[in-house]
Amino acid sequence: MATRIRQKAEKRIKEKDNRPFAKANHIRMSPSKVRIVLDLVRGKNVREACAILENMPDSASEVVLKVIKSAIANAENNKGLNAETLFVAEAYVCQGPILKRIMQRGKGSADRILKKTSHITIVLDEKR
Repeated sequence: MATRIRQKAEKRIKEKDNRPFAKANHIRMSPSKVRIVLDLVRGKNVREACAILENMPDSASEVVLKVIKSAIANAENNKGLNAETLFVAEAYVCQGPILKRIMQRGKGSADRILKKTSHITIVLDEKR
């Protein structure tokens, strides 16, 4: 049984995705707002994506720009890649935990307020 576990572990390590990436978890912003910004930079060169995000008025663009810069730094320092040859291969957002709050209303009733959070992931790759 131990050899089978060892074989599975070796297979998992061999098939691991070695592209540089960066994640930002528990961002206090709705995933739908972040998704609009990510659709603009997906598939673009990293310099072009940074230029787009720096000139956007959306609040999500600041967070996405930070994650892209972090992924670029990971690629240069950990993988030894050149930043000029990188592009945004994958960019997606997942919904994080929802903070549930209550707002008092008239006649003793209450409304629920859902404060959503996001997990943003950016994966870079080299142009071939």
